[in-house]
Amino acid sequence: MTTINDIAKMANVSRTTVSRVLNNSGYASEEVRKRILRIVEETGYMPIVSAKSLRTKKSGVIGVILPKISTETSSRVVGGINEVLSRENFQILLTDTELDREKEIEYVRLLKSRQVDGIILLSTNVNDRLIRAISETNLPFISLGQELPGFPSVVYDDYNAAVDMTNMLVQNRYQRIAFIGVGEDDPAVGGLRKQAYIETLEKNGLSMEERLMAVGDFSIESGYEGMKAILKQCGKDVPDAVFVVTDRMAIGAMEYLKEQGYRIPEDIAVAGIGASALSKYVTPSLTTIEYHNKEAGRKAAGILLAQMKNQQIENKIVQNYRLIRRDSV
Repeated sequence: MTTINDIAKMANVSRTTVSRVLNNSGYASEEVRKRILRIVEETGYMPIVSAKSLRTKKSGVIGVILPKISTETSSRVVGGINEVLSRENFQILLTDTELDREKEIEYVRLLKSRQVDGIILLSTNVNDRLIRAISETNLPFISLGQELPGFPSVVYDDYNAAVDMTNMLVQNRYQRIAFIGVGEDDPAVGGLRKQAYIETLEKNGLSMEERLMAVGDFSIESGYEGMKAILKQCGKDVPDAVFVVTDRMAIGAMEYLKEQGYRIPEDIAVAGIGASALSKYVTPSLTTIEYHNKEAGRKAAGILLAQMKNQQIENKIVQNYRLIRRDSV
């Protein structure tokens, strides 16, 4: 197995110079740096992380807990996180809870046992057991997407985004606006977006009808089933629009409407949130809200690094959004 001493001999430099180049610390000429990195690549040399960790008491790894690793949102956020952390020579360790709240708690504890230097959590719920588990790690931590009491967070402006979308539908003279949400154990997507929808209807003199509402689970299939349930509950009094809290579920709702012969938007308008790649290419293209997920990832990583350096941080950052008008309304 190649060692750091072997790399030093092959590059005709000292062991200290190799260490400086690999750790991106201290001076080494560009020529020497390129020579060492070329030899490292050719030999496949990997530094012994555990030995370095013993000396510095740092692993160089940040744990990232995702609700569903396969979604566009997670991919964009991780891209932003990695962009910032890689510049500081940190690696990321990804875990996927598959929307299971018990796994959130389990992975917080697992990452602590793996001696990560900090944790970024894309949480889908807030509960006392989760908060206690995070507190017990005594690690730098940030929540992304949910505001967790006592911890720094980067959140989306879910309430005002949903207000703007509902107002836009009302201003386009839609009167019977249906709603497909998710469970309110998710305070942001399930709670704030529903609250905004109800309160905006009331401010516009429109009544909220239970039969115009359904609950999904973030999947395309649940949007399809939610739309099916609403139309069954309404009978002949069909809605003229439906506001769906995620694009994936909105696309499912659109599919069911088209199967039943409804024209979008002539018979029923559809709006979502998320600005997913598919939202632009479905027919008709989907009116949606764009959140800047990659930028949220960058900000979360920056705040975590600041914590690790004992710098002053903002306890809460609210990300902006943009309403995108397309053909589904």
